Amino acid sequence: MTFKIIETKRLFLRPITEADTKDFFELDSNPNVHIYLGNKPVKTIEESEAMVANILEQYETNGIGRLAIIEKSTKKFIGWSGLKYEENLRKEFKYYDIGYRLKENFWGKGYATEAALASLNYGFKDLKLNEIGAAADVNHIASNTILKKIGMQHLGNFTFEGELCNWYNLKNPYV
Repeated sequence: MTFKIIETKRLFLRPITEADTKDFFELDSNPNVHIYLGNKPVKTIEESEAMVANILEQYETNGIGRLAIIEKSTKKFIGWSGLKYEENLRKEFKYYDIGYRLKENFWGKGYATEAALASLNYGFKDLKLNEIGAAADVNHIASNTILKKIGMQHLGNFTFEGELCNWYNLKNPYV
């Protein structure tokens, strides 16, 4: 599977590799990162290895998956963004999901918005997806703000694992 490297003003989005496992552990072992994700930070490097393996499997199975966010100026992994084929979040249907997660010291710099917008454009322009969905905990102000900034339309709410979430969707404006 060959993926295009996506470039923005300040970032590169590239396929995730097994070499990213330590960065995934740093990201997902931080309890602050998981406040609105069910409060389940990873505890072991093996959990991060499994997460990376799952993403690599998505690349093979679905031809799509999350991408590593690399800060151009430092060439460092700062998080992930991108699309995935989501089969578990909404019980009533499957969909292409846009998401993002950054290391805490990169919050508030506009990187998540920049990466999410690039991912959305990639999904619509390059992959020709008909629509893309997204979900965010209703209390996660930053994530809901990002989704609105990139043009996602709020269509209602649903409950996942006992938490109320906002549901967003956007149809491809290029078709």
